Amino acid sequence: MSSRTGIWLQFCGAAILCGGFVTPIALGFWETLLPAFGILPAIGADRFSLNAWTALAALPGVWTSLRLTVFTGLLSTLLSLGLAVAFCASVHGRVGAWRAERVLSPLLAAPHAAMAIGIAFLIAPSGWLARLFSPWATAWTVPPGFTTVHDPASLSLVLGLVVKEVPFLLLVIIAALNQVSARQQLAAGRALGYGHGVIWIKIIFPQVYRQIRLPVYAVLAFALSVVDMAIILGPSNPPVLSVAAMRWFMAADVDLLLPGAAASILQIAVVVAGISGWWLSEKLVAAAGRAVIRRGGRGLESEPLIRFATVCVLALLAAGFAAILSLIIWSFTWRWSFPDVMPSSFTTSIWVQSAGGWLQALANTAGLGFGSTLLSLLLAILWLEGEDRSGRRLLPGAPVMLYLPLFLPQIGFLYGLQVTFLRAGIDGSLAAVLWGHTLFVFPYVMLALSDPWRALDRRYVRTAAALGASPLRTLFRLKLPLLLRPLLAATAIGFAVSAAQYLPTLFLGAGRIATLTTEAVTLSSGGDRRIIGVYAALQALVPLLVYGVAFSLPGMVYADRRELNGVTV
Repeated sequence: MSSRTGIWLQFCGAAILCGGFVTPIALGFWETLLPAFGILPAIGADRFSLNAWTALAALPGVWTSLRLTVFTGLLSTLLSLGLAVAFCASVHGRVGAWRAERVLSPLLAAPHAAMAIGIAFLIAPSGWLARLFSPWATAWTVPPGFTTVHDPASLSLVLGLVVKEVPFLLLVIIAALNQVSARQQLAAGRALGYGHGVIWIKIIFPQVYRQIRLPVYAVLAFALSVVDMAIILGPSNPPVLSVAAMRWFMAADVDLLLPGAAASILQIAVVVAGISGWWLSEKLVAAAGRAVIRRGGRGLESEPLIRFATVCVLALLAAGFAAILSLIIWSFTWRWSFPDVMPSSFTTSIWVQSAGGWLQALANTAGLGFGSTLLSLLLAILWLEGEDRSGRRLLPGAPVMLYLPLFLPQIGFLYGLQVTFLRAGIDGSLAAVLWGHTLFVFPYVMLALSDPWRALDRRYVRTAAALGASPLRTLFRLKLPLLLRPLLAATAIGFAVSAAQYLPTLFLGAGRIATLTTEAVTLSSGGDRRIIGVYAALQALVPLLVYGVAFSLPGMVYADRRELNGVTV
């Protein structure tokens, strides 16, 4: 009976996945693909043609946008992965996973837009870094005239992406190390005279990379198609391809809809080509690595380079924390003249005067965050409980469908999805935005919850069954309490992902649903830094508060149970 119930639960999960996730994405992609090939009856285009692609190629700056997209995505991913690996090679065994998780949580919780605004406050010509070194080191008494934000080479966007992605990759690598006997291999390598770092790079990292390949692909796909960070930090004329496509979709000139759709399809092609090229590069690097290993060498000369990379990572982490702090300082600033390091006067009046705007945005952000996370948790529990009762893992192809939103560029299907929702009469509704957030929250919740759920000792379940407990009672009285920590961690991750959503809120909400992210990105293009600081500070601190509760609650609930309270001694 339990097996039959499990199969039924899995069937329900598969039906929800196909009907609520895969089908709408496919419809959105189809409704974007049609205009890309000349079919959009609403503006009188009803014949197949390549005019959209011709118009796209003729638009000024489109090839520069494409070049910037590829450069930014590849460089930021290479730097993030290389720095994260070098840092782990240097500090592995010296910093515990529990401590690293706590230190990196604020950087992971902060949405991309909030981090980008904080980075802009740091590196702007009148930013905090320039103030720290002025005038005693630079002789600047007024902000310098060169460009650091929105630079044509997109270096500020690369910096922002690296600051945000390095902590993510660090935690992914730390989690993967649990599957590798790293301590024994390090000891054996050191006994043979190899340097600590080179052992890690040659022996441990190849084993770890097999487990972090999908997260790396997700980082690459995001970097190639990012919109909110590109608006805040990236070049503006021309911008990267994803921002250009969004502008064409939002333009008053309907003739730009067709080249905008073509640009969205091109964006998907860029991501597919980027991941494919990365996969081919893995094969080449693996072949080269085997040749280097066969040649021997203790690798002691590489230790200084690894230490330099470690210093760079520490500087990036410090920049991330300083960016969040700068948001808070600016939100309470009354007067801050250049080159003063700190404001000359503080005030709370900015918060009070803008309360009418940020309170509503905060309410929408919290409602969408907790709503989408709750729906994702229920679906994940349904799916995983179905696995337990049926004794079978995910259906073939289900992982691909499950994580599709992580790899498919949002700009590639959200416009088409907006068209679909418009025809269904739900465009611009809170329900549409809630579904859009759930679409991107669920994969992260499933990632955070699936491994701890499957690692739960099955003897507990068998013991409960031997004592006469039903599967439902076992779920609520045994499994969920034992899995409180991963459940709360998944909740925190899901809320942070929801709070960071920009394009889904903008397209599916038709501009009518204001969240902290949409308001912060809109304000970042100009205006008062103090107002921007209020929205961006809230955007960074609210997910951090949820993270804090998620980490603290197990310690309060299970204060007398060391293995469940989240405290490592």
